[in-house]
Amino acid sequence: MIEPGRRDAHHTKERAPESKQPARASSFGQDEYPTVRAWIRDRVLIRSLLRSGRPYAGKRRVDVGCGYRAALSRMLLDELLNAMLVDVAIAPELKAHPRVTAIEGALPDILTEIPSHSVDVVLCSAVLEHLWEPLDTVKEFPRVLAPGGVCLINVPSWLGKRVLEFVAFRLKMSNADEIDDHKAYYTPQELWPLLVRAGFAPHNIQCYRQLVGVNTLAVCRVD
Repeated sequence: MIEPGRRDAHHTKERAPESKQPARASSFGQDEYPTVRAWIRDRVLIRSLLRSGRPYAGKRRVDVGCGYRAALSRMLLDELLNAMLVDVAIAPELKAHPRVTAIEGALPDILTEIPSHSVDVVLCSAVLEHLWEPLDTVKEFPRVLAPGGVCLINVPSWLGKRVLEFVAFRLKMSNADEIDDHKAYYTPQELWPLLVRAGFAPHNIQCYRQLVGVNTLAVCRVD
């Protein structure tokens, strides 16, 4: 079990074809404050968590690709037993929080630092669309979940692609580099097979459209 407050300094690179761009060297939000899009996305997820019966309260949770400031996890820290924050870099004040375990490094390799069956909730929001090989990351989620655990995955849809690019490139209201870093978009029908290949049982996967179809949310459970 990783002790709260541990600060790993691994800098393994995400597996990617040589012709593709290298793994990023910093966390999203590290050099700027969260965008309007991120603010809305986080609050949509909060409402989803509340509607699903606060599955995180008193639980051990890992936030995969949390971002430098881990904005979503910050709002829930007081209700969690322990929060593992996983990204390339994490803000010092979060590392110092008594309920935080900071794990710094690149996906997917850094997830091997998390022991099997050690967390109750996996959160992965706005991450998979940035990965060349998302399956390598997602297949770690059922491994780290304890029996009865739940995984929440949030990704933009193809409709969301239009909206995100309009907001970023026409209105200049969000980070254009972040949007241009996207490698994929997902409908519920496209996300579901990825989750099955990762090891989640088909009957334990539910995929939804959110924000009038701009986002896709998956809720996956392990028996």
